[in-house]
Amino acid sequence: MKTLTLKRHLTESFKSLRRNGWMSVAAISAVTVTLLLVGVLLSVLLNINKVAHDVERDVQVRVVINRGTNKEQIKQIKADLTKIKAVKKIKFSSRKQELKNVIGVYGDDFRLFQGDSNPLYDVYIVETNSPDQTIKVAKQAKKIKNVYDARYGGVAAKKLFKAVATIQKWGLTISVLLLFVAVFLISNTIRITILSRKDEIGIMRLVGATNSYIRWPFVLEGAWTGLLGAVIPIILVDFGYNWAYAVLSKSFEGTAYRLLTPGQFLWEIDLLLAIIGIVIGALGSGLSMSKFLKI
Repeated sequence: MKTLTLKRHLTESFKSLRRNGWMSVAAISAVTVTLLLVGVLLSVLLNINKVAHDVERDVQVRVVINRGTNKEQIKQIKADLTKIKAVKKIKFSSRKQELKNVIGVYGDDFRLFQGDSNPLYDVYIVETNSPDQTIKVAKQAKKIKNVYDARYGGVAAKKLFKAVATIQKWGLTISVLLLFVAVFLISNTIRITILSRKDEIGIMRLVGATNSYIRWPFVLEGAWTGLLGAVIPIILVDFGYNWAYAVLSKSFEGTAYRLLTPGQFLWEIDLLLAIIGIVIGALGSGLSMSKFLKI
């Protein structure tokens, strides 16, 4: 496309935006609301994925040792656990340490179980090479002599991953539907613009203007509409997430789970929203022009 032609198309697209006034504002507002919802959904989905991944990494096998097992036998259990191929790391936690953990979580009321009253067991906390190996390791650990039980958080983790998959599916479906609505609204706005300028377009066709030459100003107008509609969602998503991160990250202190920091992904969402705005704006305009130019 020649420089002068491009300059003319850009000028016409700006003029058309101003000329349509409230219709342009309506289309921009539709894009704003749509992209704001898409931005919020993406932020939530990415953080759900992050926490689910943290939970997945935190899935461990707790090998419970029979009471009365002596130190040599406890060492032998560790040696037997080490022989299991999927085992990555083994950590010992005594009955006393287990009770301290319980007191730290549930309060001082459990101090009455200190000493000989301690009902808890010595355990080995086993970390596997990958989360999907926990069940296999737990089954093998149960067969080791002097092991009372082998427990893992796999069931809870599987439920979480299933819930995450459902949220992802519905989140993406809603996002796609919202984008279709935005394309429809922009398409209708551009169609009204086309109808108001049909005489001008008719003259242009009579003097030999190609469909491409006629179409480009409207496509650019739609792209500007989409880009302008992305500005407010970008600002609100950035501001809102920074605030939410400052508040919610405190809830994860002391755990192995973390939210995504704003610097990790917000710039990607900002860029994505801007690109989506431009694409759906240009697409809506292109659809309207294609129908009109076929007439």
